[in-house]
Amino acid sequence: MATSNLLFTMTPLSFSNKPHNPTFLYSKSAPTFLTVTKFGHNLRIPIRPRRVITSQSKGSNSADGPDRLISAVCYFYPFFDGVQYGKYIITQFSPIQTLIQPLIPAIKVFKGFPLNGFLVFLTLYFVVVRNRNFSRYVRFNTMQAIVLDVLLIFPDLLERSFNPRDGLGLDLMMSLDSTVFLFLLVSLIYGSSSCLLGQLPRLPIVAEAAERQVL
Repeated sequence: MATSNLLFTMTPLSFSNKPHNPTFLYSKSAPTFLTVTKFGHNLRIPIRPRRVITSQSKGSNSADGPDRLISAVCYFYPFFDGVQYGKYIITQFSPIQTLIQPLIPAIKVFKGFPLNGFLVFLTLYFVVVRNRNFSRYVRFNTMQAIVLDVLLIFPDLLERSFNPRDGLGLDLMMSLDSTVFLFLLVSLIYGSSSCLLGQLPRLPIVAEAAERQVL
C-alpha cells in the first residue's frame, strides 16, 4: 500500500523539445535545449548543434593560369598545319583576311621548314600528352589538337588523288577545302577561347578519340 501511494505521489517525467527553427541546427549562436521535468524541477540540457562539413576538391579537369595558356596555344597547331585549305575563301572574304593577318608571321615560321609539323606532333604527343606531370586538362586539349591535325590527312589525300583543274570537280574541291578551313578556324577560336576562360572544350568528331588516348 505504501508503495502504491508513493507511485501516485510521484510527478511523472515529461520530455519536451523547445520549438526551434531548423536553421538553428547549423548556427552556433542559437543552440537547441532539451527540457526535462523531474519532480517539479525543470532541467535544461543543451544539445550541441550539428556541423555542416563541406568538402571541396580540385577536379582533374580544372586548370590554373599556365594550364589554360598551354592548352589554348595547342589549338594553333592544326590551324597552322591546315591553313592552306583557306586559299579560296580567304581571297573572297576580307574579314577573314583581317582575322588571319596577325598570324601570318607565325604561319611563315611554321611552314618555313617541311618537318616542322612532324616535329611539333612528336613534341606535343610524347612531351605533353604522355607526361603525367601535366594536368589532364592540358593533356586532353593537346590530344584534341593532335587528333584534329591527323584528320587533315583525308582532305589532303583527296586533293592529291583527284586534283581537278576545272568544272564541277574544281567546285567540289573548293567547297571541301573551304569547309575544312572554316572547321579549323572555328575549332581554333572555340578551343582557345574556352581554355583561356578555364572551360573544357569538346570538339565534335575528335573529343571522344582524344579522351581514349588520355589515361
